[in-house]
Amino acid sequence: MFEILKVRHNQGFRTVRFPAEAPSLPDHFRGQPKLEASLCPSDCSSCSEACPTGAIDLTNGLTLDKGRCLFCTACMDSCPTGAISFTKEHRLAAVHREDLKINKGILKVGMHLSQKIRELYGRSLALRVVSAGGCGACEAEVNVLNTIIFDLSRFGIHYVASPRHADALIVIGTVTLNMKEALKATFEAIPSPKFVIAVGACAISGGPFIGLPDVLSGAEAVVPVDLFIPGCPPSPYTILDGILRVLGKAGS
Repeated sequence: MFEILKVRHNQGFRTVRFPAEAPSLPDHFRGQPKLEASLCPSDCSSCSEACPTGAIDLTNGLTLDKGRCLFCTACMDSCPTGAISFTKEHRLAAVHREDLKINKGILKVGMHLSQKIRELYGRSLALRVVSAGGCGACEAEVNVLNTIIFDLSRFGIHYVASPRHADALIVIGTVTLNMKEALKATFEAIPSPKFVIAVGACAISGGPFIGLPDVLSGAEAVVPVDLFIPGCPPSPYTILDGILRVLGKAGS
């Protein structure tokens, strides 16, 4: 026991100081896309053709849909002029689906849900997580928020096993046909007022499975979504920032 306590003492403070301090992100982190429309040739469509999910739209200029984007850099690698790149900006969440579509790299932050939601759940929030057809990646990023590094409970946020004990629903995965009724039943079992968070490209739009006959291509096909957190998978910092921001607890 003494050795265990000694090791723990030597480890020191392990919880990150986010959001009071900016996160320390690796060099290969792929965050907010940056678009330089002026560098995009009018006769070039290499980025659109390379994108596996149709996230690039060239109809009205260069537009990227973060709700579909896998952050795979296929568009960036295929662009001959460098019109598309990825920054280290981790703040990607939005409360409106249309705000995930960018054509000038504009980042909209400071969004929040209704004042009533913030008043009710600003101090304590219980989340029920449903994997409705995920690969396990987004599940892992959501689960890691419960570890000592992120310590989700310090914000008064925790996961619950029963939807009847929940305030909000986190949906992960593209929502398969087999999970449609289960997801709907879980949502209906959560007492009102409640809200829904779609985590990852699959839950927002279907991700790489868009249009397949056995999936519904996103949570909005079954339940109303109030917060969209893009990524494949999104970073724990992105998920945590999105949740804290709608509760008015993320700072600037």
